[in-house]
Amino acid sequence: MTVYLVGAGPGAADLMTLRAARLLQRADVVVFDRLVDPEVLMMARPGAERIDVGKRPGHSNSQALINALLVSLGLSGRCVVRLKGGDPFVFGRGGEEFEALDRAGVHCEVVPGVTSAFAAPAVAGVSVTHRGLSHGVTVVTGHAREGAAVDFRRLANPDVTLVVLMGVQRRASIVSELIEGGLDPATPVAVIERAYMEGQRVQRGLLRSLAELDVTAPAVLVIGRVAHLELSHLGSLTDFASALPS
Repeated sequence: MTVYLVGAGPGAADLMTLRAARLLQRADVVVFDRLVDPEVLMMARPGAERIDVGKRPGHSNSQALINALLVSLGLSGRCVVRLKGGDPFVFGRGGEEFEALDRAGVHCEVVPGVTSAFAAPAVAGVSVTHRGLSHGVTVVTGHAREGAAVDFRRLANPDVTLVVLMGVQRRASIVSELIEGGLDPATPVAVIERAYMEGQRVQRGLLRSLAELDVTAPAVLVIGRVAHLELSHLGSLTDFASALPS
């Protein structure tokens, strides 16, 4: 009895791993999240049961209920695929689900997926690290829960790219905290909505105007010197780098 904790990738079905696709074709039950693209679900075996446990505004399955469902399905002896957008272990609560299954004696196998933290910037032509622009990248959640919001003042480093997942609603406070922490208000930003899905949109601007952009979730925020990169359109990256705020 095994539950497969599978990363569906950032959106498009052809960005899934081969192992993920093969498991979908074997699955008796597919338990999936809201952001899993319908095209991905079409890859499941025709007779497979599909269970939507996606969290939506005003309607949310608690994590405890999802954990209990996975344990129950795992104990039933059927082939269960828990399909999660991106990578299960990058803000996907995959660790919590793994622990619940392990405590119940259900074997769990993790199949990594391409995380939107790196895939979404890439679709916009943004390399999250680039020599001369950024020597590191920090991936952080913008989601505030139970008073445990990230203190963005501590992340205000002009030499490191900041990638924020689930930060659309908090972007005004993110901007104010980063500027308070010393980040230049003219720092480039890029916002990638619905990467690799229908309705994909990329917006660019400066940190000081991020809160004013018309942004719809799901979206990934990229903050740092690399955010103005459009690699398919650039001539000299050296000239580009020298023109950015220091």
